[in-house]
Amino acid sequence: MSSWTLHTGDALPTLSALDTPVDAVICDPPYNSGGRTMTERTSRTAREKYLTSGGRHHGFDLGDFTGENRDQRSYLAWLSLILAECYRLTRPGGAALVFTDWRQLPTTTDALQAAGYTWRGIAVWHKPAARPQPGRLKQDCEFIVWGSNGAMVPSNAPVYLPGHFTGSQPRGNNRQHVTQKPIEVMQQLVRIVPEGGTVLDPFTGSGTTGAAALIEGRRFIGIEQSAQYADIARARLNDQAGQQTISTA
Repeated sequence: MSSWTLHTGDALPTLSALDTPVDAVICDPPYNSGGRTMTERTSRTAREKYLTSGGRHHGFDLGDFTGENRDQRSYLAWLSLILAECYRLTRPGGAALVFTDWRQLPTTTDALQAAGYTWRGIAVWHKPAARPQPGRLKQDCEFIVWGSNGAMVPSNAPVYLPGHFTGSQPRGNNRQHVTQKPIEVMQQLVRIVPEGGTVLDPFTGSGTTGAAALIEGRRFIGIEQSAQYADIARARLNDQAGQQTISTA
């Protein structure tokens, strides 16, 4: 088996065709958030929501992504269906870690439980570079809703992970996706999987979770709907797999 596999396509039908058991699902679904009104949330593109520059970032164009315009009820139904397929693939005792923001936090906890997972908590991703807001509390955190497929039995050498992670989004040419997560944060999260185990990410984006999994000695299965981002992720995973081969030779 290769150390990684990436499928290009819509997450829901692609997941339903998979039958490979995985040790954890670690994903960053489209939040369908980024607005104070329903119109703002359902009528703007991902780039318009999350980039003040309208998509251009430090001189180059970040690709847009779809699936960002659902209303609250359809988002809950859709995410529940996605996570139910993930639950089907997750080994007993395996974990699910799902990124979300403050607006969608309650909905995400509902979807995780509706899918079948046992909800176990919420971790915090702190973003030090977030902009201050005059007269308001600084919005410098996103969240990781997590749970498991039934009981979790620690191994003889259990990992001890924090509940608070700090890291800024990549900048300049290192940023390849609108909502890219820091590689150092993802490297910590994939350690919830035993070494040699498999991480599934149905929203691969530019491949950060997959790259982190390979760095940490885990296998990776990804799904990405955007052909542009799938190409970026494949190149990144190929490069990382090559580096891992060289380092162990």
